[in-house]
Amino acid sequence: MKDLESGEVSYPLKAFVCDNCYLVQLDEYEKANEIFSEDYVYFSSMSSTWLAHSKDYVEMMISEFGIGQDSYVMEIASNDGYLLQYFKQEGVKVIGVEPTLSTATVARNKGIESITEFFGRDFARNFASERGKCDLVLGNNVLAHVPDINDFVSGIKEVLSDDGIVTMEFPHILNLIELNQFDTIYHEHFSYLSFTTVRKIFKSHGMDMFHVQEITTHGGSLRVFAKHEQNKSLEVRTTVQNLVAKEVKYGITDLKYYENFQEVAFKIKTDLLNFLLIAKSENKKVAAYGAAAKGNTLLNYAGVKSDLIDFVVDRAESKIGKFLPFSHIPVLEESELEKQKPDYIIILPWNISGEIQDQLTYSKNWGAKFVTFIPDLKIF
Repeated sequence: MKDLESGEVSYPLKAFVCDNCYLVQLDEYEKANEIFSEDYVYFSSMSSTWLAHSKDYVEMMISEFGIGQDSYVMEIASNDGYLLQYFKQEGVKVIGVEPTLSTATVARNKGIESITEFFGRDFARNFASERGKCDLVLGNNVLAHVPDINDFVSGIKEVLSDDGIVTMEFPHILNLIELNQFDTIYHEHFSYLSFTTVRKIFKSHGMDMFHVQEITTHGGSLRVFAKHEQNKSLEVRTTVQNLVAKEVKYGITDLKYYENFQEVAFKIKTDLLNFLLIAKSENKKVAAYGAAAKGNTLLNYAGVKSDLIDFVVDRAESKIGKFLPFSHIPVLEESELEKQKPDYIIILPWNISGEIQDQLTYSKNWGAKFVTFIPDLKIF
């Protein structure tokens, strides 16, 4: 509560499109080491959906690409060991690189070695020199989080073994635009990526994409597979050219494609405000689920405060007792839902809406309705 008496720093939130490589990027208004600090509060293991996704990935890499007990696996941005734990269970040697001490500590408690540093070219060169190169280098939802993407990809090149594989997962900008996912634009995400752009970046550092998968996580993501360009043991699959063609068809390489995004975001803003004002005029209690970063973008863009949303609940103990920035909506334990019995529960992390609905089935006992606003207003 004392923190509410302190001033809050705000930063511009503007996305720019490169007319050469079509990378969509924010200015680095806030430094990465300030965002990903030692008291970082996002723990990947909080989502059962994400754990299942990670376990499926490990099983695929073992069965399809032969990652085994003779392999060395590095995960960049390994968080609390949510994924590496499954490789470790199979006897695979693993190492995590995670700059946030809060999450790395949890991973270490699981027996997963974690280096608390930011990944980049200098780190990778030192690591490869001292500890050898890795057969699999993976990163889930980190490629979009780095301010210097070329330094990051150069580091991957340095630490990857000659026959090694890189996999990276990141939200696909095609889905961001087509499904109005403007709330995924926030300062933690420096880049918004297409396959066309990422392929160019990796190529400029001597690595080729040989496969890509379109996956459902985070509202629609890509999982890309890359290798050293001199590695001829892995053939380039038809998925690569198919996705390049799909992006061109939609208009990823045409600046006009990006022009009306602001108008779509404004409609969602007005829908949100109209819903809340009507609910309050009818004396309805409105709560939210998930103190998610994307929720802050949505609420602050619309100018929503705690007089329109009473509280938000979250499963992460690290967030309980805090307040959402600027809106000052209190973050409470999930048990508050049953105590206060809100009429509406707004699901802010809409990307795991199904998981949350299953978790909150008891809210049917008092007739609560769920609400989401991306890609448009839905009450159910």
